Amino acid sequence: METTTGIPPWPSAEPQYANVRLRAFRDTDVGMAMELAQDKYVPTVGSLPARASHGQALEWLEQQRQRHAAGTGFSFAVADAETDRCVGQIGLWGWELQHGRAQAGYGIMPTARGHRFAANALRALLEFAWTIPELHRVEAYIEPWNTASIRSAELAGFAQEGLLRSYMEISGQRRDLLIYGAVRGHEG
Repeated sequence: METTTGIPPWPSAEPQYANVRLRAFRDTDVGMAMELAQDKYVPTVGSLPARASHGQALEWLEQQRQRHAAGTGFSFAVADAETDRCVGQIGLWGWELQHGRAQAGYGIMPTARGHRFAANALRALLEFAWTIPELHRVEAYIEPWNTASIRSAELAGFAQEGLLRSYMEISGQRRDLLIYGAVRGHEG
């Protein structure tokens, strides 16, 4: 069931898996956004400004909240299921429902890494994705050097499918990206 924006409705229940709950962003998540903006890599591949000020981080949170209403996708806060503390962001976008596919992207703030938040957020995202009848495939694009992201994707059930040479410009350079895919009915 699609909304007037062309994408499915916001989930009626917050997706959860293990130590993670995916929820809408709140202004109180501004600290996570500011910390994520300090990461050397995350701002180069997304819309979060590098070294974002408090105001810029609040603007970014509002942009995330508006993605669904604008019809561009789902942007969830990755929250620690026990404390509700926001530890990162995960999204489902690049809608090609006519072809049965979408893309996942994620980032966990540096001080929260190493606790499987990314892998478990990907699992929660996939469980939500498979509630969308038209969706059969979720893709993730990862730079070959990013072993932590590769491990998270593989733990979540994504399989490496190939190398896309010179696929995207990142920080002014053409970069190779690995393509990972998760397919309905083939969860890990």
